[in-house]
Amino acid sequence: MRRTINSTVCVGGVGLHLGVECALEFHPAITGSGIRFLRRDIAGAAPIRALAVHAVLTERRTQLGDEPNAVHTVEHVLAAVMALEIDDLLVSIDGPEPPIMDGSAGPFFDALRSAGIREHPGCVQTGRLTQSVRMQDGESVYEAFPADALELEVSIDFPHPMIGRQQFATRITPEKFSRELAFARTFGFVREVEPLRARGLIKGATTQNAVVLDDADVVENELRSPDEFVRHKLMDCVGDLALVGMRLKARVVAHKPSHRGTVLFVRALQASLAQETQVLGIEEIMQVLPHRYPFLLVDRVIEMEPQKRIVGIKNVTINEPFFQGHFPGHPIMPGVLIVEAMAQVGGMLLMGAVPDPKNKVVYFTSLNNVKWRKPVKPGDQLRFELEMTQVRGMMCRMQGVAKVDGEVVCEAEMSAMVRNK
Repeated sequence: MRRTINSTVCVGGVGLHLGVECALEFHPAITGSGIRFLRRDIAGAAPIRALAVHAVLTERRTQLGDEPNAVHTVEHVLAAVMALEIDDLLVSIDGPEPPIMDGSAGPFFDALRSAGIREHPGCVQTGRLTQSVRMQDGESVYEAFPADALELEVSIDFPHPMIGRQQFATRITPEKFSRELAFARTFGFVREVEPLRARGLIKGATTQNAVVLDDADVVENELRSPDEFVRHKLMDCVGDLALVGMRLKARVVAHKPSHRGTVLFVRALQASLAQETQVLGIEEIMQVLPHRYPFLLVDRVIEMEPQKRIVGIKNVTINEPFFQGHFPGHPIMPGVLIVEAMAQVGGMLLMGAVPDPKNKVVYFTSLNNVKWRKPVKPGDQLRFELEMTQVRGMMCRMQGVAKVDGEVVCEAEMSAMVRNK
């Protein structure tokens, strides 16, 4: 099952680099929509998917989209989203840059958890690394290796008495992120302040929302841990790796990572990722469809693009109750039940795009051009492929086919609507 949040939650403050006040809202999103940023201060602005293809290589931050519809410094937000394994989310902001808050990902992580994480229908996309990948961008060196989860190891080296060489490694889970990374704040040096501000950066930075260092110590603040610096760099990497656009399974080792370098590394990784689609089993299907034995006729959903396409499976066995009375001695699945099974798969597609599906029900309103091509017998596996051809609010039209061993056994056009139970 995919994951989104239960309710809208808001945070606000000034942006780190552009220094503009901004109110950020996290909204639940429909299944399959992914992580999107919306500039609600720009009339008619299109949402921007948090994908590496939309990332712009900029200095000291990760930017999505081009001006004027650009969103700057998204890495802390994305780190919290990825750590919580949220698949679908709308991040609405009324300015060009999320607020810096205290300089860490903690406030975003806490806000998302307070909104509640919930599962909803949809196939989870996972990217599993199939071979090692190495890339270098200036001083930034990256390597990635196949693994069963997302694991990171980051090292940094700064000629400063408070930093020096630091290294940190962890597996990314919600619990570990909360305990080990969420508190780590962005940092910089006094000597950099004027040159960066001259280039239009760190306009919103203060000694209270960033760890600022002079030649010897931290200015007007205290460290939350001696290795807060490398923990923050690792947290930044988590946020930038989120631009892969799926749940990532790989062990990533980075030395002196940068935002530019990590975005380039994500693009290099994508060529070596095997995309896996998590199927929806009977337990997930029963959370969406109201049908139960003997009238639940869908066993699995193996593909789903919300409001577009779905593929479902029904295994036909001699133990089906309808074979007792339908052509005894010559068992053939009733044609109307093939159409019913097809409609239930279509119901999964329609319900996957509506809020609160547990309190909704799908009613089919018409069937057209129904044709049966071949009989379906015990031992056959029915594969239902449906595509939406029209969507209007809570009503839709679908074109479906049922296949056995690649041959069409039934086809139909159907219309349906969603109503409250």
